[in-house]
Amino acid sequence: DITLGTPLAMLVRNKDQRSGDYLENDMSVAYRPSHADATYDAKYGVRAIAGGGRSSARETIGRVAAGAVARKILKLYNNIEVLAYVSKVQEIEAKNVDHDAFTMEDVDANIVRCPDEASAARMLERIDEIRKQGNSIGGVVTCVARNVPAGLGAPVFDKLEADLAKACMSIPAAKGFESGDGFAGTLLTGKEHNDEFYIDPETGATRTKTNRSGGIQGGISNGENIVVHVAFKPTSTIAQSQSTVTRDGQEVELRGKGRHDPCVLPRAVPMVEAMVAITLVDALMCQQAQCELFPNTASLDERPNPMGTTAKREGGPKKSTVPVGSGPVGLKVDEE
Repeated sequence: DITLGTPLAMLVRNKDQRSGDYLENDMSVAYRPSHADATYDAKYGVRAIAGGGRSSARETIGRVAAGAVARKILKLYNNIEVLAYVSKVQEIEAKNVDHDAFTMEDVDANIVRCPDEASAARMLERIDEIRKQGNSIGGVVTCVARNVPAGLGAPVFDKLEADLAKACMSIPAAKGFESGDGFAGTLLTGKEHNDEFYIDPETGATRTKTNRSGGIQGGISNGENIVVHVAFKPTSTIAQSQSTVTRDGQEVELRGKGRHDPCVLPRAVPMVEAMVAITLVDALMCQQAQCELFPNTASLDERPNPMGTTAKREGGPKKSTVPVGSGPVGLKVDEE
């Protein structure tokens, strides 16, 4: 049960494959619409017909295994917890999910992996309806990382949300990424969207009243919950007939065969958790190497006030020196 300091190796043998589902029908010569069949062939001049090769979600077993190790590191470091759930199936959206309180048990309480039971029932009904039609649907997975300390990330090319976006968008079928309020924030004014700061009366730490930034500002974590949303497209292999072409350029009709999910979202939940956990551990190691290699010898008064849900100011909240009833402080600042 103890690591040796050497690289960890994991091997998973897939004993539940059905190659015949791919090889003994038209899928062996025709490209599946919106699948990676055609682009892999265009790039390499060859493709893995049986199971899709590296374009198959089977490759994510390595991500999830590595994510399990990353989760242990995060837990030990600052009790960081990474949890994801299905937040949307087509237009059916989960409601009343408390990002501070929902648990893995809440997520796994139903096969849709949505902690809102009422919405989960509607999602399952929609998925089953689509399955009976031989079709597929997509939706959104939301991931929350709690107890992440402030300071992770970088200000320019290696912004934390940029690294998270690349990690999550590398998951099969992922087609969109949002950090915090994402695109919904474009409908708000600055006053509505800004997360106003306040001082936690118990810890003395700098906190935000809202979390529309999703725990990241200027590419760096601010100590609040990190919240990201990953959109997944409908499964490309469906049982309905579709127009396509063969490898040698003939137009044909294709109907998918084999075992293919009508909705990938429930399976995508642990994949998103794994990629977020791996990215956070990477950011933690970068932070340790860049900013924490040597101790900060500045006096307490010369340091910025501690920030975030798990931060505490030595001696508690600082006594205010601003006169009661004074107006807003005017500042000229550069915008991030």
